[in-house]
Amino acid sequence: MQPLKGLTVVTLEHAIAAPFATRQLADLGARVIKIERPGSGDFARGYDERVRGLASHFVWTNRSKESLTLDVKHPQAAALLERLILEKADVVVQNLAPGAAARLGVSHAALSPRKPGLIVCDISGYGDDLEHPGPYRDKKAYDLLIQSEAGFVSITGTPDEPSKAGPSIADIAAGMYAYTNILAALMQRAIDGQGRRIDVSMLEAMSEWMGYPLYYAFDGASPPPRSGASHATIYPYGPFPTGDGKTVMLGLQNEREWASFCDKVLRQPALARDERFASNSKRSAARAELRALIVDAFASLSATEVLGRLDDAQIANAQVNDMHDVWRHPQLAARQRWVEVDTAAGRIPALLPPGTDTRDGGPRMDPVPALGAHTDAILRELGLDAQAIGELRAQGAV
Repeated sequence: MQPLKGLTVVTLEHAIAAPFATRQLADLGARVIKIERPGSGDFARGYDERVRGLASHFVWTNRSKESLTLDVKHPQAAALLERLILEKADVVVQNLAPGAAARLGVSHAALSPRKPGLIVCDISGYGDDLEHPGPYRDKKAYDLLIQSEAGFVSITGTPDEPSKAGPSIADIAAGMYAYTNILAALMQRAIDGQGRRIDVSMLEAMSEWMGYPLYYAFDGASPPPRSGASHATIYPYGPFPTGDGKTVMLGLQNEREWASFCDKVLRQPALARDERFASNSKRSAARAELRALIVDAFASLSATEVLGRLDDAQIANAQVNDMHDVWRHPQLAARQRWVEVDTAAGRIPALLPPGTDTRDGGPRMDPVPALGAHTDAILRELGLDAQAIGELRAQGAV
């Protein structure tokens, strides 16, 4: 199913937040034209060379797009960008520095009088509102910095040391809110014909995801403590070592599960009646003592044996997989979630977007574009011939 087929998105994007949002629009069938710097392109192209010489972040967030190289500071290239938006675009997405889009003449304020149905989504670290800019508007905002500002780092890690999340979750959060707001704006435009400006802040997106710890620390209360991979307030809930040197993850939610855990997993049914562990709050307070009992019980068992007991007791559990395990995860394989997409380095596997189904036509899963791969074709759409394109190349405009 590709409900956005026929819609065109023009995007001035780099790194993760905006590319992740627009890739999902492409998944739904939208035509996404990615504006890149001549010669270098999106700087995420140079993050690493892990995918047959291509960058892992770029491969992940840029399939199904068209790459158009324009030096947007060159007058002729800027004029072409303006034409492209006014003649082709339904949506413009950008995550340039605050104020940069306005200086380039591609802000919502500059474009909407000439194209009232245009939707413009601006993504920034702290928000870009001229009426209420806030003191942080112009600060540089990388994923780690936003994880820190939103309080995520303060509750993540071990008691001895805070930690960030492995993936770029602040970028991902902002990209998801950009994506959903664009979909909502398209639905509203179908009703009233009007476009709108969407202002997505990475800080606000990440702070929304921090709702539970924020409310847990409401009115001056203590925030959740850092507890590694264990749950901060529920126990036992987290990783435990097994006798074969592996780790299993398990989680209990109620007293019925606690009794079943003692009986069928630990094989110590009397422990369920031990006053030291008679409620979750008591178990959490005595977690060091209880952990020692659990580790001792698991010391003679393999991970497979522990997982079998947990399944038999209907206790939630998981293996602690590494990336190689996820590539060959049996559930992803059984549900046929892997397909292949083309790149300049050959075909590579890619996950189908969550919620999509190939039986209804499936999402768009087109190639990851080489830098500038679609420049000539798009410029020809705008009426330029080979000579005009050659002259622009000679001037460094494209």
